[in-house]
Amino acid sequence: MKIILTASSPDINSEIDPRFGRGAYFLIVDLETLDWQAKPNPGKSASGGAGIRAAQFVSEQNCAAVVSGDFGPNAFEALSAAGVSMYTFGPYRTVSEAIDGFKSGQLKPLSSPTQPEHAGYKASS
Repeated sequence: MKIILTASSPDINSEIDPRFGRGAYFLIVDLETLDWQAKPNPGKSASGGAGIRAAQFVSEQNCAAVVSGDFGPNAFEALSAAGVSMYTFGPYRTVSEAIDGFKSGQLKPLSSPTQPEHAGYKASS
């Protein structure tokens, strides 16, 4: 199973970046082998729609779940539609700690966005 985590730098020991749509990097981790790769977040510098752009990237990676700090309504809707589960990083501060927390069942899946609508963008109904 592969998951994606938002990270402040392209390293497995990096701090978690709490921003999903505008986080600096995505770390794609295979939970069975712990092989990983870092990719720049394509939504980071978007003038608008960062969450949707990031969600599209995540869904293209064929990962089962994403761990971050906040998910706005548009990102939440796009990830849900793609069948990607979302988790917040809880008490963990580094990517490697969050991976351990995920593997041990300490992170719980989200059932709604963590952020309200903003910047004139609205999740479609």
